[in-house]
Amino acid sequence: MSLKVILVACVAAVALADKAPAYPQYVAPTYHAPAPYKQPEYPTAPPKYNYNYGVADSYSGANFAASESRDGKVILVACVAAVALADKAPVHHQPPVYAAPTYHAPAPYKQPEYPTAPPKYNYNYGVADGYSGVNIGHSEARDGYKTEAS
Repeated sequence: MSLKVILVACVAAVALADKAPAYPQYVAPTYHAPAPYKQPEYPTAPPKYNYNYGVADSYSGANFAASESRDGKVILVACVAAVALADKAPVHHQPPVYAAPTYHAPAPYKQPEYPTAPPKYNYNYGVADGYSGVNIGHSEARDGYKTEAS
């Protein structure tokens, strides 16, 4: 009897497995052209900002502060420092507020002017040795393009 059940089960399995599996149909992907590049728009006006910070240390007595602000092309910087010395008397230091320097274009280049004729000069030297009796001398003169030597 068990052989009949196994045989019926095998026949049923073969009958059910007779169908080929159904796979989904393949569709090629589609691609679209990218959007054209658009240059980002940057602001034309210089930035404006305010920046401050400070440090206060009660143990050492140090007290520092700095601030910076910008309105257009002008940058203002200020610093304040108070430091307690050994006798605990605070010393305040505040440098002057300054504006950042502005750019100045360099002066246009001017070609130097050179003289048209060569310079004039006279050159002479002499050596006289009394021991050996050697007496050597030379002279050279230049006047414009004419050079004479002896």
